[in-house]
Amino acid sequence: MKFTKVTAFALTTALTSTVAFADGHMDREGWPESFTVGTASQGGTYFAYGSGWANLVAEELGITGGGEVTGGPMQNMALVHTGEAQFGMTTMGPAAESLQGTNPIAPGLPMTNACAMFPMYQTPFSVTALASSGITSISDIPAGARIGFGPAGSTSDTYFPRMMETLGVDFERRNGGWSDLGGQLQDGLLDVIAFAAGVPVPAVSQLEVQTDVNIIEFTEEEQATIMEAFPVSQFNIAADTYTTLEAPARSVSMWNFAIANCDLPASFVYAVVDVVMSDNERMVNIHRAARSTLPENWDRNGVLMWHPGAAQWFTENAGAEIAADMIHGDM
Repeated sequence: MKFTKVTAFALTTALTSTVAFADGHMDREGWPESFTVGTASQGGTYFAYGSGWANLVAEELGITGGGEVTGGPMQNMALVHTGEAQFGMTTMGPAAESLQGTNPIAPGLPMTNACAMFPMYQTPFSVTALASSGITSISDIPAGARIGFGPAGSTSDTYFPRMMETLGVDFERRNGGWSDLGGQLQDGLLDVIAFAAGVPVPAVSQLEVQTDVNIIEFTEEEQATIMEAFPVSQFNIAADTYTTLEAPARSVSMWNFAIANCDLPASFVYAVVDVVMSDNERMVNIHRAARSTLPENWDRNGVLMWHPGAAQWFTENAGAEIAADMIHGDM
């Protein structure tokens, strides 16, 4: 199993400004010399968000670390489970499938060594087309439309094609990184892109700068149909998310969580969670989706076992009441 290192990989060492914070986490027994965070393709929210918090943690704790391009949530579950990546990010649907042993990367292998670390944000499912296409609703999508669903095995690719089929859309399925799919849409090689990613999606924001687009919402009936068939909840994309929107756009969403290899030292994971969760403003500066990266959202995880270090942080700092049978090993 391989994943691609990018030139933006952070090689951050201890800085004078972070000594005070790092000294607050002196119990470093068993800590790795470096760490990686499995994200997703460039141009998507996972890459921007994940690389950002990886760099923040590296700087604050004085340890080498950074984000890695991967295939997204399904591959991240596999990488973290095996220890090839110390950390990663996943959505609750792929997490549940991975625990059940139905992850397509390793069918039959329950990936139980990936633990919950902290809540990230909700992933809305949204559809974008060029304004010139005339597509303004799901029902406008023509039969045989070429739809880009993101990287193979991603949350978007796992669930959005099924949603489209449920809504009666006939399409040709295309895969690729978000930036690449955005370029294909602009070049007329795709009719629609169907994104499942934290908003604003960088690739969509870039498209808005270069051309006119339609961000297509679900009707109330379509939203209800999808919520009945899939593990998603009601969501509205705020009007100020994109310049194209004049009003909130009706959508559905799935929660995302950061994950850690369950065998990592509790003191290390505690320190990482402390960095990310202690100052939400810094996280929002990394990506606006982090407005939901708040301690009180710890209870959005009902799927993964908690890493002991993370469970300790949320118990001590967020008043979390996490059942003992939801914590991996002993605290």
